[in-house]
Amino acid sequence: MALRVGVAGLGRGMGFVRVFANHKDCELAAVCDVQADRAQQVAEQNNVPMHFDDYSEFCTTDIDAIVVATPLPVHVPNAIEALENGKHVLSEVPAASDLQQAEALARTVERTGLKYMFAENMNYMAYVQTYEHLVREGNIGRPIYAEAEYIHDCRYLMHDREDGVTEGSATGPTWRASMPPIHYCTHSLGPVLEILDTRITSACGLHTGSNIGAEWGTIDMEVGIFQTESGAVIKVLTGFCVAREPSMHFFVVYGTEGYLESPRGGRPGSHHLYTERIPNLQGPIQIPLSAAHPKAPPEATAGGHGTSEYFLVNDFVRCILDDTKPPIDVYRGLDYSAPGLCAHLSAESGGERVEVPDFRPK
Repeated sequence: MALRVGVAGLGRGMGFVRVFANHKDCELAAVCDVQADRAQQVAEQNNVPMHFDDYSEFCTTDIDAIVVATPLPVHVPNAIEALENGKHVLSEVPAASDLQQAEALARTVERTGLKYMFAENMNYMAYVQTYEHLVREGNIGRPIYAEAEYIHDCRYLMHDREDGVTEGSATGPTWRASMPPIHYCTHSLGPVLEILDTRITSACGLHTGSNIGAEWGTIDMEVGIFQTESGAVIKVLTGFCVAREPSMHFFVVYGTEGYLESPRGGRPGSHHLYTERIPNLQGPIQIPLSAAHPKAPPEATAGGHGTSEYFLVNDFVRCILDDTKPPIDVYRGLDYSAPGLCAHLSAESGGERVEVPDFRPK
């Protein structure tokens, strides 16, 4: 019996529309968007039988699971409403906009007993999974420090466009203009925390203030320094209102016996491994890796972002059909998200250390 899936939010959600429409174990049964004409158009173009512009009505329809690809400020309200209506949830990133939302989300998932999976696509990048394998195999010794950066000039998304949340955003700032950059840390922390196999216990943060998007009060760039349960330290830099081309992700992991480093600058290039476990090595080994899995089927690129969303979606589908734990469950999703919330609280308090809650049951 096919899993009946609905996708809410048909901007970012279009990647999921394409992946679920091609999944052999699923029926894409409904789509939802606050723009009624867009919902209708997507439904017609993808042979989806139902379309909605009212999210509450969408949640009560005959579907098994909902993809929450709506804007960040409503991720938790939308996820909770879906769960309360008996629907499994695949939620876009970040998981929550504040710590109170994070607490409410965790308790709702526990109470309903339904599947909640956090859709961190960076964890499914082929090169990230290779990093995780190389570190787990001991190639750089015990990991002690990591850095990650996500810099993406999103000024064009911050004003004068309908965003489905901010009243009057078509002639003013959207929700992105007021988002602290470090809140959107999960593309960095998701991979790093899996590579290091740990969680964060405390955060410090600083930001540049508003220099480039001053008319909207938008913070240019923000950095978080994180202490982990394993004793390692992580630094994450984020910036979305900054003059930079092309956009970039960057990772480096240092261990007691070597390091792993991605290409810098957002351009294709070799990844590097240096390890003292290889005698007489005079410099780093170049490793030809990319975001895409070389043995993935042709349809795996339908969602964009390499082949990551194909494998992410398949894991979500399998955890429901096989009744297993989601690979990135609500607690792990909050492990990725809450440190950014705490780092911004720190930045607003002059950089003082803030403890990061663990939302698992006490």
